[in-house]
Amino acid sequence: MFFLLPIVRNLRMIERRKKKKKKKNIPRKRAVRNHSSKREGSVGSDSSSSLSRELIDLTWSLIMGGETAAAADSEHRMMIGFADSMKIDPRRDRFPCCIVWTPLPLISWLVPFIGHVGICREDGVILDFAGPNFVCVDNFAFGSVSRYIQIKTEKDPSCSSGSCMFNGESRYGQEEESHEKEPTWDGALRKGTQEYQHHSYNIFTCNCHSFVANNLNRLGERSGGWNVVNLAALVFFKGRWVSKAAVVKSLLPPVIVYTLGIFLGGWTFIASCSIVAVLLLGWFIIGTYCFKKLIQL
Repeated sequence: MFFLLPIVRNLRMIERRKKKKKKKNIPRKRAVRNHSSKREGSVGSDSSSSLSRELIDLTWSLIMGGETAAAADSEHRMMIGFADSMKIDPRRDRFPCCIVWTPLPLISWLVPFIGHVGICREDGVILDFAGPNFVCVDNFAFGSVSRYIQIKTEKDPSCSSGSCMFNGESRYGQEEESHEKEPTWDGALRKGTQEYQHHSYNIFTCNCHSFVANNLNRLGERSGGWNVVNLAALVFFKGRWVSKAAVVKSLLPPVIVYTLGIFLGGWTFIASCSIVAVLLLGWFIIGTYCFKKLIQL
């Protein structure tokens, strides 16, 4: 309301000038002076009352106009927010209902198809199993996302705008109580996060791929049956690159390492890297399909 102070000051100055002019035009005779003073008093009171009314009307119109504009702006923002709730925004690291991938330092330089994966909520926040009893929320463990694949392109119809904004926790509670209903995307991720907060981390038996596969099996996506092997294959063959910079970040280090390795070690370096890749791939295939309890989900 500070912007109204200059208006009030100008109105007071106008009133003072009018009073000074009226004082100069007062006749010398006492009777006429008394009569004119009464008249001036009535005129002054009328003008001050009219000015005060105008000031009140102006203030009220400004207040109501501001409130109307603010309400319209907030409503517009809410409409835009819900309309773009499933839109991917790499600048803000928001990938709704996506599986995301980023290279691992050193390991991905030698075996490029190995990396760190996470799964995202409906609002795009990334969840990833990054260590013993630890699930990162909105802080991808090994840098920004390089590749992604969107599993679900529409928001859960059971989540209305009001219930999602104001009754999120109660909605989760209702899902836990009713086991007969199909779990929602965020509900399944919440349960998976709670479970893996009590799991120990092992890159060979219980890693980030296990966490993502566990959540996809909870959701029953693509008839379930997810494991670390078919999940890695899905991301490797169908994952989309976020940008050209992400391609460079992911592929330039392996190219440099292999170029230097071939220049310095020749075919011995290529053979060594190939053996490492085959051993890792064989471990996960055997642990997934032959010894099903070896790799946890």
